[in-house]
Amino acid sequence: MERLLDEHLEKLKTRVIKMCSLVDEQVQSAIKAVEEENLELAKEVIEKDNKVDKFDNKIDKICQKIFALTQPVAMDLRLIMSSLTINNNLERIGDIAANIAEYITIIKKKPGYFQQTKLEEMFKVVKQMLKDAIDSYIEGNEKLAKNVIETDLLLDRLNADNHKIFVAIMKQSPDNIESAVALLAMSRQIERLGDHCTNIAEDVFFIVEAQLVKHKYEKYLFADDKEDDDL
Repeated sequence: MERLLDEHLEKLKTRVIKMCSLVDEQVQSAIKAVEEENLELAKEVIEKDNKVDKFDNKIDKICQKIFALTQPVAMDLRLIMSSLTINNNLERIGDIAANIAEYITIIKKKPGYFQQTKLEEMFKVVKQMLKDAIDSYIEGNEKLAKNVIETDLLLDRLNADNHKIFVAIMKQSPDNIESAVALLAMSRQIERLGDHCTNIAEDVFFIVEAQLVKHKYEKYLFADDKEDDDL
């Protein structure tokens, strides 16, 4: 039974890592499509979203199989439970990559005011967050997971700044409204992508440290020892 469980867990982790790689490629390509105004690449990202969905189903099925055939406990159980939620977050990230690609197909080209926005900075931040979230899962590295959770606040601030910037840009000229609305929606999607990276990082803490840090409870996790004793 133990050998069977080990084999299934290895297969599960391999599939999740493949899903991570596919989703990371989707995000990288979507951002590149925006930066380079590459509409063909954007269309490829949208078309590949079905592949992400198929991986999502495969991972769900193997988790169900493990529960049905074995009796996982402790860290093994945490790994399976977290793999289900990580898989769900990866699938949502894939959807967001397709949405980002869709927005550039709508506006075709970046408007002249693009450099005034925080989008390029958000691209850089969220790509690093996704990389760290994936690496934290692969390596079981809680320090990388912590970096992701802390960086999410920066992404939230950049998105809030963008809201103000785009409102001002729309007020400057009615001609700006269509593209500004699309780019504002893109900014929100990037912020949501960061939230899903954070969810993955929180699941890594659950796997490695057996600690739940969802719903903004990370302040307890990062508190010093004295504060922990007072809880």
